[in-house]
Amino acid sequence: MGDAASLRQALHRALYVTEEGLATVLWLAQNLHRPLLVEGDAGVGKTALATALAEATHSPLIRLQCFEGLDLAQAAYEWNYSRQILAIRRAETSNASNAANTTNAAASMADADLFSPEYLLARPLLRALQSDRPAVLLIDEIDRADEAFEAYLLEILADYQMTVPELGTITARHPPQVILTSNGTRELSDALRRRCLYHYLDYPDLGREIAIIKTRLPDAATQLVEQAVQFVQRLRREDLDKTPGIAETLDWIRALHNLGHRHFPDDVAKITDTLCCLLKTREDFFQLSTERLQHLAEGRKTVGVAEKHGT
Repeated sequence: MGDAASLRQALHRALYVTEEGLATVLWLAQNLHRPLLVEGDAGVGKTALATALAEATHSPLIRLQCFEGLDLAQAAYEWNYSRQILAIRRAETSNASNAANTTNAAASMADADLFSPEYLLARPLLRALQSDRPAVLLIDEIDRADEAFEAYLLEILADYQMTVPELGTITARHPPQVILTSNGTRELSDALRRRCLYHYLDYPDLGREIAIIKTRLPDAATQLVEQAVQFVQRLRREDLDKTPGIAETLDWIRALHNLGHRHFPDDVAKITDTLCCLLKTREDFFQLSTERLQHLAEGRKTVGVAEKHGT
């Protein structure tokens, strides 16, 4: 992209509405060939950013979903042991008439050929380095992986290369655009942060969230979208276990639209019937009484339990 404004427009065409600041840091990450670490609460659009970037730049998206216990065999590469064993057996069979030759063939096979690229199974990190064209590499929820895996990533993030002991160093044909996301479940290392540009992605303000919903749900009535987003914005100020993100807002307004609503329901019962799209824990359902929902629907400040008791 020529500049940050062009990138922002391309993201918008990919149905991702972003503010100028995020578009600028993303453009800088592309032009400086630096990874981008995006932190923020679950549901604010971190993963969707990588998906939209891949679509906007016509690049393949390669995703690595992190989790506790993630290892190199799942993230980077592993050797195809079954093919290696079959190759040894083929070598033995072809020389079965001579026992000495069989031993020599198997040894030769093990030493020379078994650890060649044809027996290497590429996982997301290696696939991104070997891609024939620049890819978007999404390392999703890096905070769920352990510190040892973080340390392994440092070579890839700094030099876009990976060391395979049996083969040597594999350098990227085309450096990928790396986006790492974190929900903040644990603190990331300083070494990883130093290698990345950084952006904190917060919940969108009222205007941008309305624009996001209108972009994603163009058939929904404008009045419904505006009033429902205002409700969600007020709901996020409640003391919830799981604050609804943009995805939940989309699901809820899509549900209201599919139920035939052209404006925000006046009946609290109709709101309650669709709260399954917004609230995701039992505790949140129980704490939002009919009275509190009515206050939220009318735009009035709700009174929490602590306030009621004067604490």
